[in-house]
Amino acid sequence: MMEESIVVFVRAVITFMTLLIYTRILGKQQMGNLSYFDYINGIVIGSIGGTAATDLSSTAWVHWVGLTTFVGLTFTFQYVTLKNRFLSKMIDAEPTVVVQDGKILEHNLSKMKIKYDELTMLLRQKNIFDITQVAYAVMEPTGSLSVLPKAQYQPATPQDLQITVSPAKMMTEVIIDGLLIEQNLQQRKKDREWLKLQLQAQGIGDVKEVAFAAILPNEQLYVDRFEDHIKKESDMSDYKGPF
Repeated sequence: MMEESIVVFVRAVITFMTLLIYTRILGKQQMGNLSYFDYINGIVIGSIGGTAATDLSSTAWVHWVGLTTFVGLTFTFQYVTLKNRFLSKMIDAEPTVVVQDGKILEHNLSKMKIKYDELTMLLRQKNIFDITQVAYAVMEPTGSLSVLPKAQYQPATPQDLQITVSPAKMMTEVIIDGLLIEQNLQQRKKDREWLKLQLQAQGIGDVKEVAFAAILPNEQLYVDRFEDHIKKESDMSDYKGPF
């Protein structure tokens, strides 16, 4: 038993390092921009890697040959699809318009195997709650939805209004689950006294009452307590079941 454990440990370490190297070779597309092909191929590569680490009924060499073959094929197809547009469309598919001028294109929706409630969910994720405001909604090969609102519903930019604005800044978390992040507070050139005064102004005497707090780009403090005191929570469900 001890000997088998050592073998599994060694094979797991080698497999881990192999996958790490192969992942770096394949690039960030494998993680950040998954097409259907990438998704399925990633599952297969992960499955082979897991088997290589723990399956003692066969030699590790067989699994590593299979793993290397899959990675090699993936790298080859990535290169080929960069050079050949036809093969790129065949493997990764192409964008499909599912909403045009506020109208759902049912045949395209059916072709993409997407239900109406899934479409409305994807629209909400793009902050679109009124489908009539949509000029075009495009289903990308990765499964994400790109939305172009109609011109009258697009937000005006400072450039449109010829307004001078301050440089963009990021939000900085300073309290998470009642714990103060001192380093982040210092990065925004604030101290505990400033934070204490800000919390007191919102009726909070102890950081342990705070679930999340962050310094906003405008230097104001956003605070969310564990107890939100919302009178009535919104319910989007249309099914009054047990779940």
